[in-house]
Amino acid sequence: MAEATPAGSGGPIHVSPPPPDGILTISGGVGGITVQLEELDVGAGKLDRLAARLASIEAELSGTWQELGSYQNQPRTTGTAALIAVGEARDAVLLVRLELQRISSQVRSCRRDYDMAESAAHTQWMLGLSDPDVELQKHVDFWRTGFLNGDAMEMLVANAVTNLPLLKSLVEGINPALRPGAVTARQQERVPIYLDSTPAGLLERVRLVEERGSGYIEVIEVDNRGAKAYVVVVPGTQVNDEDEGTNPFDLAGIADALGSSSRQVNAAVLQALRAAGAQPGADVVAVGYSQGGIHAMNLAADREFLKEYDMKYVLTAGSPISRITPPPDVSTLHLEHRTDWVPGSDGMDNRDARNQVTVTVTNDLYVRGGEKAGLGPGHNLGGYQEAARLVAASKDPSLMQSTAVLGGVLGAGGAATATRFSLAKPPPPALPRERRDPFSGRPQPGAR
Repeated sequence: MAEATPAGSGGPIHVSPPPPDGILTISGGVGGITVQLEELDVGAGKLDRLAARLASIEAELSGTWQELGSYQNQPRTTGTAALIAVGEARDAVLLVRLELQRISSQVRSCRRDYDMAESAAHTQWMLGLSDPDVELQKHVDFWRTGFLNGDAMEMLVANAVTNLPLLKSLVEGINPALRPGAVTARQQERVPIYLDSTPAGLLERVRLVEERGSGYIEVIEVDNRGAKAYVVVVPGTQVNDEDEGTNPFDLAGIADALGSSSRQVNAAVLQALRAAGAQPGADVVAVGYSQGGIHAMNLAADREFLKEYDMKYVLTAGSPISRITPPPDVSTLHLEHRTDWVPGSDGMDNRDARNQVTVTVTNDLYVRGGEKAGLGPGHNLGGYQEAARLVAASKDPSLMQSTAVLGGVLGAGGAATATRFSLAKPPPPALPRERRDPFSGRPQPGAR
């Protein structure tokens, strides 16, 4: 929590982030700096109110002292002594009031200094003037973990394109396959399952739904002490040639997620929840990996979705979600790895807020010779499942509060019902074939 030097020392009040918990670095939540600063504001307000009450008592003592003035010529035991006692009491109250006001001013000054430092750091980052040692370490991490491989570079370009509206428009104009299309949800099966309602258990559902095939999501119905709650499970990016552009979680899904706030996928999720039997007002938890985490967060910020369902909690793993702001009553937990470039591909740090907790895993990861690196070992879903198990065992106040919210919605886990849906969108229009001269074989001018 906030650390303060003793009153009267003249030193600043320091606000420090919580220490790392093993290989986990935690920001946000009830132990985050933002909440500590909010507590400083609350404390300053309480000091101001106490000072105001003392000022009122001081005024009453001054009035009493003036009324006793006519008794100063009476015997000392009945006049002068009383006058002196009241005067000394007034002076003592005055000193306490001034000290409270000084401390309050110091606390507010600390808050202003911190805000200015944050603003300066953000400006420095925007101008590309961040600490070169930190930036160098990031590049070392990327190189060491096999960051610069073909798959990673392809996905990096896709993320960069979809993050920039102008480039996104240009690429979508050139390649119609990157244009998000209307997504529909078709129910495939409804099966009983055993649900582990911990963060690691929810990520296991992501792994299972990805194994089911391209374009699948899962809606899990949970009975928590007689109340029905639902978990929406969304997979990561799936790039398969055999999908022929019909999978909403392909590269075009990134464009829908980052460029269109998941408008198409959100509509399909609403359709799936209704088909799974979720009644209006039901509690919902959303969990997603990589691209799926963006869709999950967009659900929490979707006004149309929130009109029908009560989003309680969002869990993401390896997802760039910093530009999405959930309502204050939605708790979110974000798992990231220090060597995973995907969560940072949106160019901003996640918010430090009471309802939003980010966990960064800091252990070293390496790629073995001949091993397929994919997007790098830091982006591996299995690694995030292990991180989620560490989260559940942590005594960090932010993580304990966050997992308590999740447990309050889903209970301790147990028997549940999973309804799986296949999501699909229309195939992209075929590009016209290039017409060539039948004799020379050369492209005809102006023809495609």
